[in-house]
Amino acid sequence: MSSRLKLTLSYAGIVLVTGAVLLALVWLYLLRYVPDSEQGLLGISPNRYLLSRIFGRAAAIALALLLVFGLVAGWFLSGRMLSPLTRITDAARKASEGSLSHRIRMEGRTDEFRELADAFDTMLEQLESHVAEQRRFAANASHELRTPLAISQALLDVARKDPAQDQREIIERLHTANRRAIDLTEALLVLSRGGNFTREPVDLSLIVEEATETLLPLAEQRGITLGVTGERALTSGSAELLLRTVTNLVQNAIVHNLPEGGTVTVHTEQRSGATVLRVENTGPPIPPDLVPTLTEPFQRGTERTRTDEHAGVGLGLAIVHSVVRAHDGTLDLTPRPAGGLLVTARFPGMLARR
Repeated sequence: MSSRLKLTLSYAGIVLVTGAVLLALVWLYLLRYVPDSEQGLLGISPNRYLLSRIFGRAAAIALALLLVFGLVAGWFLSGRMLSPLTRITDAARKASEGSLSHRIRMEGRTDEFRELADAFDTMLEQLESHVAEQRRFAANASHELRTPLAISQALLDVARKDPAQDQREIIERLHTANRRAIDLTEALLVLSRGGNFTREPVDLSLIVEEATETLLPLAEQRGITLGVTGERALTSGSAELLLRTVTNLVQNAIVHNLPEGGTVTVHTEQRSGATVLRVENTGPPIPPDLVPTLTEPFQRGTERTRTDEHAGVGLGLAIVHSVVRAHDGTLDLTPRPAGGLLVTARFPGMLARR
């Protein structure tokens, strides 16, 4: 049976039982004061037998009317009470069919059904946003992966059709394309890991030293001055992921800098119980409306000259944002008035053990 039918029978049963109890009480307390003799006052007083016959027929009719009334009223009231649940069920059915844009938007007073509908609308909104983001990310990832694979296929076709072609050049270009595909695949794996990693104490200042030492040749090649300042900064997280984060930030700051004479400054500190990492670089001005899109996958802020060695895959700041969020931190991007960008990452701090 449906819930509506169960509620209807429950309402009707309650009304019928209540009526029967009331009639039974009337029957017992009324008849006890009626004499058994056929002669009453002035010979017209009713006796118990006569009242029993009259009252019994009326009681049966009353119980039948109460049963009908209980069924009709119960069916109507249960329908009114369950109508919000029907709307929620319809929305859930549409969501299961792939329509995530539908909203219940229940009106009226706040009750349990209203709270359930509002919570369901919030869930649908978050689910729609998540699915749209995943679809956009999958489409962009497929597009980005197709490019190096197509380049590799074209190079192989050239090598097969033209044996006189310079094999060393083809191998070098093929190596570059494959390395970019590998870098992109690793970046996608980092993004997909989310918060699933082992946490341990990490000193960000040591991570910064390792990342800047690795990228120092790139900075010198481009004429960029790379500076590191600050103090010991402890947090809890994955040293591997934090190294990837700092490396991406510093590499972006170098590649997105001025052609010559630019600077990159990396600073770490402990402040107000938080571990702070700041990466600031000179460079071309960045429009403020472009800043919120820089952490989106495959979004690139400005056109720049790229080398084959550091072509990038458009996932640098997206990886940074994902890793910082997985470490319960926050990421702020601020365009500098003179050009360039200031990136500030804040992580939960840890006290150094003595």
